Amino acid sequence: MLDLVIRGADVIDGSGSAGVVTDVGIEGDQITLIGDAGPAHQEIDGTGLVLAPGLIDTHAHDDGAFLRHPDMTFKLSQGVTTVVSGNCGFSAIPFDPESDPRKASGGILSGLNGAFTDLSGYFDAVLAGAPAINNMMLVGHNTIRSLVMDDPKQAPSQRDLKAMSGHVERALEQGACGFSTGLIYHPGRYSQTEEIVALAELAGRTGALYTTHMRNEGDHLLDAVEEALRIGVEAKVHTHISHHKAAGAANWGKVVPSLARIDAAIAAGQRVSLDVYPYTAGSGRMIEYFNLDRINRDLAEVIRIASCPAYREYEGQMLKDIAKAQDVDITDLVRDILTAPRGADTICIQFIIDEQDVEHNLRWRDMMVGSDGIPNLRGKPHPRLYGTFAKILGYYVRERALMSLPEAIRRMTSLPAATFGMTQRGMVRAGFKADLLLFDPATVQDTATYDEPQQLAAGIRTVLVNGKIAWQDGQHQMTGSGQMLKYRAGAYAG
Repeated sequence: MLDLVIRGADVIDGSGSAGVVTDVGIEGDQITLIGDAGPAHQEIDGTGLVLAPGLIDTHAHDDGAFLRHPDMTFKLSQGVTTVVSGNCGFSAIPFDPESDPRKASGGILSGLNGAFTDLSGYFDAVLAGAPAINNMMLVGHNTIRSLVMDDPKQAPSQRDLKAMSGHVERALEQGACGFSTGLIYHPGRYSQTEEIVALAELAGRTGALYTTHMRNEGDHLLDAVEEALRIGVEAKVHTHISHHKAAGAANWGKVVPSLARIDAAIAAGQRVSLDVYPYTAGSGRMIEYFNLDRINRDLAEVIRIASCPAYREYEGQMLKDIAKAQDVDITDLVRDILTAPRGADTICIQFIIDEQDVEHNLRWRDMMVGSDGIPNLRGKPHPRLYGTFAKILGYYVRERALMSLPEAIRRMTSLPAATFGMTQRGMVRAGFKADLLLFDPATVQDTATYDEPQQLAAGIRTVLVNGKIAWQDGQHQMTGSGQMLKYRAGAYAG
């Protein structure tokens, strides 16, 4: 007898094909039957609902959240069953338990702590907390550079480069799916292209990925795309461009020539992929975006405070409104926040993206979806943490009709699973892992807003993670069935 049957749902299998109303049977952690099913120990009525593979977040910063918030409600509640962490050059590993974790994590990997030093140790630490969802890891350049180099603003010595290479190689050997950079951030911004090529080549040798938050997403976007493509060619590595966008009103529309250049590279045989988040605002550590000697007034005008340890009363407010209420110049306000105790930990939200660019990105044939959410739950985080995937399904599919529902499912399931080397995941297919999402296509939508960012998605009925019901009708089931995934090698087994 089957352990579980979901009966009569419209099964959209992740291939991009139209759905078929049928039953899906599960034994243990696997899908074992698609078709008319006999009795089972447990049954779920899927009539009128869509059953899809569990969604995959290609761009997460959940390294620390798996330790601090193993329930992972902000992802599970919107149907996400697997994330890729370690993005933008910041990763949980390699880790020095004796150092300040904020230094190597850029302050965005909330909750990072433990006695581990490498990927296997990190996986063990996470599994000890019974995580709700699956995680796959990248190894981050900024983290490695911070740990290896005494002065990360300098060029690495041969000894430094050898040490950094060793960290990358060890992570890849232990199951990392690739090497990530955040070349707009400290200390990656000080690196030369040749350094990145040397490290990315290590990922290329194993067939893994090079993922990048490019050196510039604004005035020099097209130059940054050229650098990313150059790294891919010279390192012989699959290049994945994270959260593709054109930042700042003066640059809106540049996603068109950027995607055209990427299309040309793909046509020439280069392996390139991308993801995007469906919002007109980004988010990150505020200190990364300002030179305190020459504060950008225009940027300050479009910034909202998400989390501010120095001034909790500022959270959820625009800088321009705070400055007006206090009758101070906005540049002085920025300086005051960032130089205050723990000012460097301030997380901001920047409204710098054009909605037309978001839609143009989403129309690109193989655009994947990454939330880029920062799981700092104190304050008013960007709503993308709780809402990204429901917003795709509800707004961009049902309301805007930018793509069909089967195509949207493909881009959030089988495509990222294949790209990031997740074996037996991303499809509703016999023999695949039972990571599944049952939802109402007529009501699914995001409810998280900038004012109330921690609201749960609507229309999500049931989420299964490795065959266990993890989320049911708005309630967390606390089954803790998530696994740590190794690149092209299944789940980590300790």
